[in-house]
Amino acid sequence: MPPNRRPRSVQLPSREEAEALLKKMRGDVEKNENYRTKSLRIHGAICAKCGREFDSASLNLLTVHHRDGNHHNNPPDGSNWENLCNHCHDDEHSRELLGNYLAS
Repeated sequence: MPPNRRPRSVQLPSREEAEALLKKMRGDVEKNENYRTKSLRIHGAICAKCGREFDSASLNLLTVHHRDGNHHNNPPDGSNWENLCNHCHDDEHSRELLGNYLAS
């Protein structure tokens, strides 16, 4: 340990504070997990890029792409989402990587 650094005490939250924090964190997780369901309801089971339609058997191949890249930006109107199939989603992200590579 460096000579000028000393251990310091940390005050733990009370039981009520910890439970409130845990409840808030669980709510945030549920909201973020729910955006896929909301996006499918708003935009439908169709890839926004290639137009492929998905049924219940192949719905797992359709992903939600965040247009601004921020997975925490999940507006209720779905304006930051687009449903993309696995291939188009990979293509979207590889284009960004290629662009960054070519720009440098």
